Amino acid sequence: MLSIFLLKFDWKELLMGHEEWSFILEIILRTAIMFLTIIIGLRVLGKRGVKQLSIFELVVIIGLGSAAGDPMFNKDVGIVSSIVVFIVIILLYTIVTYFIAKNKKFEQLIEGKSICLIENGEFSIENFKKENLGSDEFFAELRLKGISQLGQIEKAIEESSGEISVFFYEDENVKYGLPIMPDSLEHPLKNINKQGYYSCTFCGHTESKESGNAGKCKKCRKDKWVISSNKKRIT
Repeated sequence: MLSIFLLKFDWKELLMGHEEWSFILEIILRTAIMFLTIIIGLRVLGKRGVKQLSIFELVVIIGLGSAAGDPMFNKDVGIVSSIVVFIVIILLYTIVTYFIAKNKKFEQLIEGKSICLIENGEFSIENFKKENLGSDEFFAELRLKGISQLGQIEKAIEESSGEISVFFYEDENVKYGLPIMPDSLEHPLKNINKQGYYSCTFCGHTESKESGNAGKCKKCRKDKWVISSNKKRIT
């Protein structure tokens, strides 16, 4: 009975679904095109969408997951087709990994590069604008690290994985800086009632001001200020 079943069984449908063997070449081309499309799409979305994974790693996971998943429930997708997709992705992974190791510019093109977002307690404005990152989201991440104001930070770097690395001033070197606690930026000032240190709400530039018109920020030319904080970190 088993031998008769095996003889009558449609092996071509099992292996190739409803496609012809010539479709294998098209699969290779389709996979390569989609591989590049996913990389470009994720690069456009930015690092925050793929936090803790490099863009390249995520592309490989998506590609392998799709190749494995489709033939599991779709009768029209043959097993051989998925195996070919696996092989192509693994080959592309091997080739791309090789060039990443050999060429720094290629590595940065595929996986992005680290970028400084805060330096000396103030935003690196041009770098911050390049990233798909909202200030509220960024402040929330800093607060999770025990930071209450930017003057505590010597340098903050967004890594290629999307993680934020923070390097702190020693307590005795903490400066006045922009407070980042919830609601601290909700009531900006354009006129100063009391002499003291004030921070630009846009770039974090901090300076001592006298009573009167607050004027425009020397760094970004915005005109909204809040009272600075010089609190030290509590760890």
